[in-house]
Amino acid sequence: MRRVAVAALAIAVASQSALACTGIILRADDGAVVQGRTMEFGFDIQSDIIAVPAGTNIEMLVLNKDVTGFSFEAKYGFAGANGLDMPIVFDGMNTEGLYFGAFYFAGPAVFADLTEENRDQAVSSDELGNWILGQFATVAEVREALPKITVVGTYIDAIKGFAPFHYAVTDASGASIVIEYTKDGLAVHDNTVNALTNNPPFDWHLTNLRSYIGLSFENRDEITIGRETLRPFGQGTGMAGLPGDFTSPSRFVRAVAFANTAQPSADAAEAVFRSFHILNAFDIPMGAIQEQNPDGQVLKDYTIWTSASDTRNAVYFFKSYKSQVVESIDIRQVVKDIDKVSVIPMSSEFRVLNRTSDKWSGFQGQPSDPAVSRRLRNRPSIPAL
Repeated sequence: MRRVAVAALAIAVASQSALACTGIILRADDGAVVQGRTMEFGFDIQSDIIAVPAGTNIEMLVLNKDVTGFSFEAKYGFAGANGLDMPIVFDGMNTEGLYFGAFYFAGPAVFADLTEENRDQAVSSDELGNWILGQFATVAEVREALPKITVVGTYIDAIKGFAPFHYAVTDASGASIVIEYTKDGLAVHDNTVNALTNNPPFDWHLTNLRSYIGLSFENRDEITIGRETLRPFGQGTGMAGLPGDFTSPSRFVRAVAFANTAQPSADAAEAVFRSFHILNAFDIPMGAIQEQNPDGQVLKDYTIWTSASDTRNAVYFFKSYKSQVVESIDIRQVVKDIDKVSVIPMSSEFRVLNRTSDKWSGFQGQPSDPAVSRRLRNRPSIPAL
């Protein structure tokens, strides 16, 4: 029997320094579903890609020094991004195409206290990803199983508290839920708008969308006020008023707007392509968000990596802040070829394709627009290269 201790993600950050993750869902015309997201933190959490094969024995509550939790044998292999050299996937997918993502939820997140009575069913808030990905194939299965466990907050020395997350789960059929634990207990929301960010709770974000029901992908027409005709300045007038800052409520509105006005994707490959383009709009440049922690260290929230999960083919795509090159792993193939928990590093080298030495040819194109053709005929000729 293979064995791995599922450690908690030790996040050495201030309470508000990881509040900028954004997730979207795109649905292709052929039924394929792609879940994409960004990961932001106040420092480089040194994520790698880890893979856990089926049959691995996974323990719960391993970060608790005083008690031992239950364990289970992984029914499905899974893989995805970890952090700080920890063997836990907090953004990834299993061989059945079930996606899981942990999003920071500081403030509203409230988890149960660990007791002797609930110890045998307790899952720590930082361990929920491995528990879900290792055992379930569909959102329906996850929804049914959640009431059977108690999610507890395990004290983590590095952050002087528990890991405050809420969670996105999406399966290959397109079913998608948001899982939240607050002072009111467990809430499971259907993700009806194809987006997720951070706090406040998901239902608050849905209510807040009512303030933006006038937004449209169609440009506004000119209007007449009194005797004055007002014409739009240019493109984008339908989205005038779309919030552009980096706060969670503003990003949620933008994510809903972009995910639900995206051009149709024929298949999973095209949906992955569009996901990365949309999520580019949520990149946070280093320095735009800064916070000083109690020790005087200035943390700069920025986009560390971006991922897209093809739930139909169980292929996980990712690019890092340092590389910007999109990479992928076929999860079914990876977990079939390993017999223990394994890891590959995320690329950290910025690579540029130098085209200087390519074979150049003379330009033969003929613009179809007559006005463009006239301009080209009237300008000096371009020497052949």
